[in-house]
Parts: sequence; structure tokens; C-alpha cells
Amino acid sequence: MSNINDVLNQMLQTDGAMAAAVVDSDSGLMLGGVGNVFDLELASAGNTEVIRAKFKTMRSLNLDDSIEDILITLDTQYHIITLSSKSPGLFLYFVLDKSKGNLALARRAAKEATARLEI
Repeated sequence: MSNINDVLNQMLQTDGAMAAAVVDSDSGLMLGGVGNVFDLELASAGNTEVIRAKFKTMRSLNLDDSIEDILITLDTQYHIITLSSKSPGLFLYFVLDKSKGNLALARRAAKEATARLEI
């Protein structure tokens, strides 16, 4: 049974949380999202391309490793992309207000959320 909405709503309880989504990295489709800061479907598709580019670069460098998360720091926001080790092909996209959030706690919350996801 899927618990996507429960996990995402819990993510929004994190200090500074603005939005969160669960995304299928194969298709770029958002499986669930919360927050209305911007178009989460468009952001999900765009961040799928970020992940694909990083995997392509890792292959080019012959790196035998995996991605835990990707952090994008904007002037006013943190964007955290956390890949699910439990459900390959899924990632959690998490947006925080930089002035209100704690990056270390947000990364931890995102990692714990991916572990709780049931698809």
C-alpha cells in the first residue's frame, strides 16, 4: 500500500519546508507532491534530468558508486534530491526556505522519508 501522501505531509513539518515530491526518475513523473511554491511537476521533470546527467558523468568517469543525495543551493532556497535505496528509480525532491530551515536536519528528514516510502 502506498503511503506517499503521509510521508510528504510529514516532510512539510520540517522547519522551513516549502514543498516536497516523490518522483519516478525513469519517466520524470511526479507520483505525489505537496506545497504550492511553484510548479512541482515541472520541477520534478527538470530534476530528473539533473539525476540523469550526474549518472552519465559518473559512468564517463568510471565511478563505481551510488548517489545518496544532490544539493542545489539557491540564494533563498535549498533543493535536496534524495534517491531511494529502498525503491530504485524513485527520488524525493525537497525544497526548503534557506532562512528558516536547517540543512543538516532537512537532509536527515529526507533520507528517513525515503526509507519510509512504500510504493
